[in-house]
Amino acid sequence: MKRKPIIGVVPLWDEDKNSIWMHPGYTDAVIRAGGLPIILPFADDRDIFIQSVEMCDGFLLTGGQDISPELYGDTKRYRSVKTCPTRDNMEEYILERAVELDKPLLGICRGLQLMNAVLGGTLYQHLPRETNSSIVHLQTPPYENAVHGVRLDPDSPLAYLLGKQRITVNSYHHQGIKELSPKLKCMARAEDRLVEAVYMPSKRFIWAVQWHPEMTCKSDNNSQKLFDVFVTYSNLCRKMNKIPFLY
Repeated sequence: MKRKPIIGVVPLWDEDKNSIWMHPGYTDAVIRAGGLPIILPFADDRDIFIQSVEMCDGFLLTGGQDISPELYGDTKRYRSVKTCPTRDNMEEYILERAVELDKPLLGICRGLQLMNAVLGGTLYQHLPRETNSSIVHLQTPPYENAVHGVRLDPDSPLAYLLGKQRITVNSYHHQGIKELSPKLKCMARAEDRLVEAVYMPSKRFIWAVQWHPEMTCKSDNNSQKLFDVFVTYSNLCRKMNKIPFLY
């Protein structure tokens, strides 16, 4: 039996029910891409994540609660900001170890924001209050519908992967990147110039997008391609010590 690359997936947290859960779109997309998704434990124990990081070939940072403002040197200013410190801590460690070990990582929505905050950037805490954008970033159901356009940097790995300079995406977030981390490079922006996709050019595959491809990948080939290339790189990193950059 051919061994599949193991993808560590950060669970979603339901504070009201005091339980973890998972949107099937994340795991289904990883499986279609040829990976084996493993839901990581929800914990604030570094010893657990030392072993978790060692056993996984790649990591998927999912959507969820807001990033704690303290993580990017700010204080909470709006009641709409709902945080989860345990998730912040576990994802910060996963990101740091993925960077250190050069293991592939894909961030989605919250994952993009977490990546930017940990790596030295800042966030808008509540877009409707802090920007004058007319773009719909927090859409209503059905969430698989595209609600705004995104322009890709023609020289970016994402444009190279998709073969396009503009796509349409769904959107379900009220926070976003304010100041981009100096360790990241923008791959795409919405029409209001909000950063929609980033990558870490010093690593082989550390990417993140602001939209939710897990909700559209069954019907949208662009969305599934994100998971396909992520799992492909996770598999290559498992097999080799050194592999070429995607772009």
